[in-house]
Amino acid sequence: MDGTLVDTEPHWVETEYELAERHGGRWSDADALNLVGNDLRSSGAYIREHMGIDLEVDEIVEELLDGVVRKVEEEVLWRPGAVELLGRLRESGVPCGLVTSSYDRFVAPILSQLPPETFRVIVTGDRVEQGKPHPEPYLTAAAALGVDAAHCLAIEDSNTGAKSAESAGCLVLVVENHVPVLASERRVFADTLEGVDLARVWQEGNPGPRVP
Repeated sequence: MDGTLVDTEPHWVETEYELAERHGGRWSDADALNLVGNDLRSSGAYIREHMGIDLEVDEIVEELLDGVVRKVEEEVLWRPGAVELLGRLRESGVPCGLVTSSYDRFVAPILSQLPPETFRVIVTGDRVEQGKPHPEPYLTAAAALGVDAAHCLAIEDSNTGAKSAESAGCLVLVVENHVPVLASERRVFADTLEGVDLARVWQEGNPGPRVP
């Protein structure tokens, strides 16, 4: 979701700087980029160490969520082509799952702006034991959809997310946003989601017989 469907990274970065200022910590753009795609508890641990503030990891996570939820309630910055692609998939009857490191209370105000049942399955960071880059989030989503992860196409914008999906067995469509993503055999790259042909992406990543 973050950086793929909606460009929430500016909200996260702004909130991180506000956290540092509020608690007398230090922060940098480089630090912020190191958190792109990470699960929230890992980000909280990184912030505690590198920001140098005297808060527990869970307290850091909650303060981050408080700040970012306020921002997305005021404005959701959709990535180019994201809403249109979701609409096409819904009309075509393609089952979709949302796999995000963000927590449910952050996801809810964003999903409220989409038609009901846009996603048949929602896996948030607070619903899994191991967050991205571990494969558990994508394996959980595939199982809930009733499909093999190897028959799934994941859309990601970070190395952390791409590794999670790839490790689960998914083909990954990478649309880079704030950070560069490494190439690999199971990753297909596109500049944007606008007008993207997912059937062509699938064939490019899976040369040979089509999956039924």
